[in-house]
Amino acid sequence: MTEIPCVGAVVFDDTNRLLLVKRANPPAQGMWSLPGGRLESGETAEQGVVREVCEETGLVIEVEREVGTVQRMAPGGGTYVIRDFLCIGSGEPVAGDDAADARFVTASQLRELPTSEGLVEALEAWNLLPADLR
Repeated sequence: MTEIPCVGAVVFDDTNRLLLVKRANPPAQGMWSLPGGRLESGETAEQGVVREVCEETGLVIEVEREVGTVQRMAPGGGTYVIRDFLCIGSGEPVAGDDAADARFVTASQLRELPTSEGLVEALEAWNLLPADLR
C-alpha cells in the first residue's frame, strides 16, 4: 500500500483555543479538522506544516514539537501518514487554499462541531484537548 507523507498542526492561541479548518475537499469534506496536508518534494515535515497552516489560514506559526502520527485511508487508495506537530500561533485565521472556513475554537465549540474521524480521540491520546475537555 502506498504511503502518502502528510503533516498536521495542533495550534493553540494565547487563550488556549484550538485552530480548526472546515475541509472544502475530500477526504472529510465539510468536517472540521486540523490544518495540514501533503508534503511537497524536498520539504521537511516542519517546513510543510508551516506552509500548510499559512496556505489554509494565513497564519504564521512556530513549531514546538512533534506530538504523534495518525494514518487515514486516502481516496482512491493509499494511506495518508500524518505527522502532527504542536504549534503556537496568533492572529485571526482567514480560510484559504482548500479550507472552507478557519477559526480558533474553545473546548465547548469543539464539542459542537462535526469533526473528522478520530480527531478528538487523537487529541485526547496526546493530552492536547483544551482543559475543560480532559
